[in-house]
Amino acid sequence: MKADHHPFESRGPRRSERLRQRAAWMYFVEEMTQSAIADALGVGRVTVVRMLAEAKALGEVRIALARGHAELGGLEAALCTTFGLEEALVAPLSSCDADATAPIGAVLGEFVSSMLRNDMKIGLGWGRTLNRSLEHLRERSLRGLNVVSLVGGVTHFAHDNPAEFPSAFARAFNADCYLIPSPAIVDSPATKTALIERCGLRGVYDFANALDAIVVSVGSLGPEATIARFELIGEADRKAMSELGGVGELLCNVYDLEGRIVDHPLSHQVMSVPMEAVRAAPIRVLAAGGSHKLAAIEGAIKLVRPTALVTDEVTARRLTKIPV
Repeated sequence: MKADHHPFESRGPRRSERLRQRAAWMYFVEEMTQSAIADALGVGRVTVVRMLAEAKALGEVRIALARGHAELGGLEAALCTTFGLEEALVAPLSSCDADATAPIGAVLGEFVSSMLRNDMKIGLGWGRTLNRSLEHLRERSLRGLNVVSLVGGVTHFAHDNPAEFPSAFARAFNADCYLIPSPAIVDSPATKTALIERCGLRGVYDFANALDAIVVSVGSLGPEATIARFELIGEADRKAMSELGGVGELLCNVYDLEGRIVDHPLSHQVMSVPMEAVRAAPIRVLAAGGSHKLAAIEGAIKLVRPTALVTDEVTARRLTKIPV
């Protein structure tokens, strides 16, 4: 049975503050139970209850403060050095095998909220990680903000539609939203050309050629991936693309470890804006994490050349070869 005392109290108030905020992050962002937090931190449940109450009373239940006080600065600096980033943001995780989606989404929501300005044009991808950022956006009205979807959508969904992210994001800031109202992947290059040139989509594509910022995430090619769950790319095609060197997908474009789009027929049928337009945006934010996506993230960094990377601490350590 654990002794119900704070293990860092003897080391000073700074350590107590960090542990308290770590507990708040686990509870409010990772949605862990108080018992699970107690096990992870090596304290008693009563201590966890006390720390959460103190965090609320002190006004620390804010994503920016909880993340900012975690010991992650060295990892963020290492990511910037390793990959030539202007900025890196690392989300804390409760354990090496914890799901990183919600923590990354929390940090992303805070970061994107802070960078938005009036009269910006921002291009957005979609997916689970980006969707989890919505609840952490600092909603407000921004004059002249335009949101552009960078890829088409899905034609069928049960409970959640990942392609709704751009429109939900736009509503948070009272912004205009420009969508690509087509499937993410169509049946032929000819259909893609017809939709763009003869069905009213040329204006959206042209609009995307002068973006101020883009925010995208990364998908794997496994059965758990969004492109698999929503049957955008079938198992046989995913296998064929993997055999061609594919390691991940971004805006439904499958690419290899060097950031090159794989030479497969489906690569010419994706209803996304060209990668040249994505890379031309002055601010390029890539949000991704999870150890199963290491190769996908490395390839995406070469493909997008992000100015900012948002990831989790376990993935950050593995990307920079720092022991976990």
